[in-house]
Formats: sequence, structure tokens, C-alpha cells
Amino acid sequence: MATLRDLIETGEPTIGSWIQLGDEALTEMLATGPFDWLCIDLEHTTIGIDQAGRVIRIADLAGCPVLVRLSSHDPAQIKRVLDAGATGIIAPMVNTPEQAAEIVAAATYPPQGTRGVGLARAQEYGVGFPDYLERMGRELVCIMQVEHIDGVDHLEEILAVPGVDGFFIGPYDLSASLGHPGEFDHPDVVAAMDRVAAIVKRPKVLAGVHVVEPEPERLERMIDDGYRFIAYASDMLFFAHHMRKVDNDIGRLRGGTA
Repeated sequence: MATLRDLIETGEPTIGSWIQLGDEALTEMLATGPFDWLCIDLEHTTIGIDQAGRVIRIADLAGCPVLVRLSSHDPAQIKRVLDAGATGIIAPMVNTPEQAAEIVAAATYPPQGTRGVGLARAQEYGVGFPDYLERMGRELVCIMQVEHIDGVDHLEEILAVPGVDGFFIGPYDLSASLGHPGEFDHPDVVAAMDRVAAIVKRPKVLAGVHVVEPEPERLERMIDDGYRFIAYASDMLFFAHHMRKVDNDIGRLRGGTA
């Protein structure tokens, strides 16, 4: 079976989705759906490490690779989500190559990195460490989120750090760092995104973006723009949009104006 690393190395776009609710049944439905990978969000949700571990297990058993969007650069959190079986990490607010190098080191065993050795689910509960060590040397995926103008300024240096597989742009935080939160048409924000777009189009650059609303036209546009690591909506948004449709349908049946 192809790994996430195999899919990335084909050069073709991969499409994943975001886990915000952390429900095991919803995760199973996503993991057995059309997605190449899933990402558990620990930064902007109430999902804790125990819940993340259960979700990773559900998706993994369904054959879907799981990444974790960290809540910080904490090496202990990196170690714990990888020991739980995550395929890789998405690190938030990476602004310098030094930060990127420290994150990669925390995710990588010595002698290349500083990750502590523990025995947990990822290592087959203690009996499969040699196989896991070899596999993670090939399959670990480390994505840096660039969501501040400082990160844009250092983007090429961040991508040059050994072990960094790509970057994930964060337009909302980027606009906020320029003093114009959510103002994507502001000249300063447009100029910053244009700088990012020029790097996205370069060969062998793995650029990621989150198409937050489940809009297939925008998904297609991001692929056309050169993004190859795309998160499409989330468990929460799929459910919320479906419930809005149900609300409208029932409102019409009741003779309302919905």
C-alpha cells in the first residue's frame, strides 16, 4: 500500500481533510472516504492527547495516514503524537529556519535528531521498535505552517532545512501579522500572498493550503495554482453544512421561508 510519502513523491496533489471534532465515528467515515490523509487539529480545538490517540488509531486501522497540527513547538507534544502513531506533524507559526530545524529534530531519532525513545502504539507496543525506526526514517512527514510575515520573509530558508517536507500557508494569521486581519484584498496582504505564490509554483516545492469551506470550485483553483497538499473542509464543516441544508429542507416542508 502506498504511504503518504509515496503519494507526495509522485508530484501529484494530495487532498486531505481536517479533524476538529475528534469523534471516532466521523473519523472512520472520513478515513474510509476519498481523502489521502487526515489532520487532527490540536491548536484550535478542545481535542486532547488521549482523544487524539483514539482518533489516530481509528484512521490508521482504516488505512488512512494521519498528521497532527500541533498546538506549539513543544518537543514533548511532538514525541507523544508520533508515539501514538501519527505519520507526521504540521507545526504552527514557523517563522525562521532555526525554529524549523528544532521541530524536525524533535520529530527525528538520534543521531539525526533529539526525539526520545519510548515504546507505545507506534512501536507495536514495544515489540516493533526496529521496524518502526526504519520506517519512520523513510515515511516521517514534517510540514511547517507559514502564517506570519516573518515566515514569508524566511520561507526559502525554512524550505531548505533538511527534513522539512513542505509548508502550509495560513492566510488569516498572515493578514493579521500585517495589521489587516481577514482583509485579503489589502495591498500589503496581496503583496505577501504574491510572494508566496511565486514559491508555490516552483518545481519540487510542496505547498499546502486549507480550503476551509467545502467548495469544489475553490479546491480546483488551488490545484491549478500549484498547491499539492490541500486540506478540504473538516468534519465540523461537513456536518454543519449538511445540517444547514436539513434545516432549510425542514423549514420549507413546514411552510417557512427558509
